Amino acid sequence: MAASNEFRTCSVTGLKVHLPAEALIKANAVVAVVFLAVGGLFGLLVALTRWQAVHILPAEWFYLLLTAHGADVLLFWVIFFEVALLYFASAILLNCRLATPWLAWVAFALMLAGAAIANVAVLQGESSVMFTSYVPMKAAPHFYVGLIVFAVGTLTAVGIFFGTLVIAREERTYQGSIPLVTFGALTAAIIAVFTLASGAIILIPTFLWSVGLITTIDPVMYKVIWWGMGHSSQQINVAAHVAVWYAIAAVVLGAKPISEKVSRTAFLMYILFLQLASAHHLLAEPGISSEWKVFNTSYALYLAVLGSMIHGMSVPGAIEAAQRKLGFNAGIFGWLRKAPWGNPAFSGMFISLVLFGFLGGISGVVLGTEQINLMMHNTLYVPGHFHATVVAGTTLAFMAFTYLAVPLVFRREIVLPTLAKWQPYLFGLGVAGISLFMMGAGTLGVARRHWDITFSDAPLTFEYPPAAILMMGLNGMSAVLAAIGGLAYVLVVVGSILFGKRLDAPDAERPRFIPRLPTTVAAYGSAGTLHVPGTIVLVTVFFMSFVLYYFVNWKYLSEIWPMR
Repeated sequence: MAASNEFRTCSVTGLKVHLPAEALIKANAVVAVVFLAVGGLFGLLVALTRWQAVHILPAEWFYLLLTAHGADVLLFWVIFFEVALLYFASAILLNCRLATPWLAWVAFALMLAGAAIANVAVLQGESSVMFTSYVPMKAAPHFYVGLIVFAVGTLTAVGIFFGTLVIAREERTYQGSIPLVTFGALTAAIIAVFTLASGAIILIPTFLWSVGLITTIDPVMYKVIWWGMGHSSQQINVAAHVAVWYAIAAVVLGAKPISEKVSRTAFLMYILFLQLASAHHLLAEPGISSEWKVFNTSYALYLAVLGSMIHGMSVPGAIEAAQRKLGFNAGIFGWLRKAPWGNPAFSGMFISLVLFGFLGGISGVVLGTEQINLMMHNTLYVPGHFHATVVAGTTLAFMAFTYLAVPLVFRREIVLPTLAKWQPYLFGLGVAGISLFMMGAGTLGVARRHWDITFSDAPLTFEYPPAAILMMGLNGMSAVLAAIGGLAYVLVVVGSILFGKRLDAPDAERPRFIPRLPTTVAAYGSAGTLHVPGTIVLVTVFFMSFVLYYFVNWKYLSEIWPMR
């Protein structure tokens, strides 16, 4: 049992806050924001290089920074933040102590050391193998060491999360089932175990290969196992940011899911089927059987997609039900017009929901269709898709959650409130442009990894359609806008932590962006209504968009790949 002086009572939520857990949440969140800032700068330079009118980097620096960008934002930023979320969803929401805080600090140190070692290896110029690090490309041995150490630290943190759930159950610090937000975090943690195991299975022998103790690694085997880590890490993100959607809706509006049992079932579908979506990176591999590809990208994948579609209706449905309960009943969309769009927590969450569904979700299903995939494999369509998922979906959701975490965990008021209100719109619009223009250029065949789309250093000339050149320019402009939105986020968060008015003083006012007591975020229950006509219209528009885009791609395939 923890001593009573190790807890404080949150003046906003009434929850008991374990102080060692709070300190660990702060540490992981701060480091996450640092890696987002560094990785975002690298990404901006990469985008400006792909913009042919600017073309700022030489080839060596392009591939170096592309590798660092992938590691810093796809792994280190999101996973550090997710560890903070795991501690929040367990120790804080369940009113209990964190299991073995000393070991959690060891995990944090391992994660930080591993991320630093991997970055040093890349910036030394010896490990420009990009995010996928496909063999036979070989990085410096300490690049693989850094990733392995980071994975060990993360797995330790996940184990501490599981241990905290056991403590909460044994000490009866909550009633009934664990809250839906905690259940979503549990889903992310279970997927993380699979993900990290896949990483260990492939990265340890790859390290041994890099130092000469293993002579060869089969490239197809490497890809299959590596994508069990590389793509499944995004499935951790999906489960985590969906949990964040529910949390923000509960905190800002007091919203409950339409049916909590159905939402939990959707999370369960993630555990059972979502990792199989990694197969869409392997559909052009000749060494893999058609039976394996068909199973993973049809029957199993559809069940994972069904889980996301359930959340895609449940979250806006919860918002609509809460808004109508508050009296915003005018017409079909009166609840949406009267939503708190000036609250960056809400606006960031809702923009994340829309962009993830319409851009990331639809494009993911298209990429998961074996025949259509042949048009887009290894083109810029692929990074366009995962910018819609990891950046527009996960990163924007995590940014939105920060506007609640700073007052609740750091106990500081948000500074620069006007900039904070505009930040999700700037970042969301920029990222939407990046995703759309990358996918458009990829549809026209622009290569995924080439630093110069004019092929100026090639012995044979080749020209992409003028529309592709235009889209890469628009992609560069969108990256500048997203970078401005990202910089605004860093300024607001860092400024709030350092200079924000303290909220633990006796005369402190209620936090600006937390209008209601967020008791529902730590409670079990459903909205108790199916009267959500606006949500049904939105979901219908989504399905119509999905069907139209899906069959447009089949039509496009029939034109560029005639059957005789």
